[in-house]
Amino acid sequence: MGEWGFLSSLLDAVQEHSPMVGRFWLVVMLLFRILVLATVGSDVFEDEQEEFVCNTQQPGCKPVCYDAAFPISHYRFLVFHVVVLSAPAALFVIFAVHQAAKPGRGGAPGQRARRLQPFYVGSVVARIAAELGFLLGQALLYGFSVQPLFVCRRRPCPHRVDCFVSRPTEKTVFIHFYFVVGLISALLSLAELAHLLRKGPPARPGCCHRPQERGPAPGQPAGAAEGPCGPHPRGDLTV
Repeated sequence: MGEWGFLSSLLDAVQEHSPMVGRFWLVVMLLFRILVLATVGSDVFEDEQEEFVCNTQQPGCKPVCYDAAFPISHYRFLVFHVVVLSAPAALFVIFAVHQAAKPGRGGAPGQRARRLQPFYVGSVVARIAAELGFLLGQALLYGFSVQPLFVCRRRPCPHRVDCFVSRPTEKTVFIHFYFVVGLISALLSLAELAHLLRKGPPARPGCCHRPQERGPAPGQPAGAAEGPCGPHPRGDLTV
């Protein structure tokens, strides 16, 4: 669980820069992916190769048939999925910490957020691409069910060999659950990207937005400034 804790701490640092929908994605990632995979997934798939039984004693036949049935172990595929999904967020956190540590680059919170937002948007786009790619890969590699019987015809098997998978129903339920979580995660990421693009970069610090133009105050020359965004006074300069 040590490596999962390190990954969780990296993801937790992202919430400082995330909108509310991004924090929902973080909750889904931590609870329904990392926690479930660390506590339940290892027990479901730990005997995947040991309990893969084939009705032959031919040397080398069982490993070849297992490789044909599962080109990549379910558990390793899901772990790799989590690591790749976390990579853009982790890289963004490293970049943000590096920028804040530079002399003179800290600045006000608004300036820092404005400078970091393009990189955060890029990390969300990379996350969406990774999510959709792995969902497609899961569908192509495994489908949506684990069959109890796998028929193998590969060499060095002398004839058709029947191989049996352990706990196929439990593994099918887990795959369905994980795929649904992936779809929810992808939708949350798309909603976060739409929110960031619609909202745009943060306003520049010290800039005000005036809903309507007002005249100068009594005693002020025309065109005098009323706020930090207005023009400078055009009064006479005293020498």
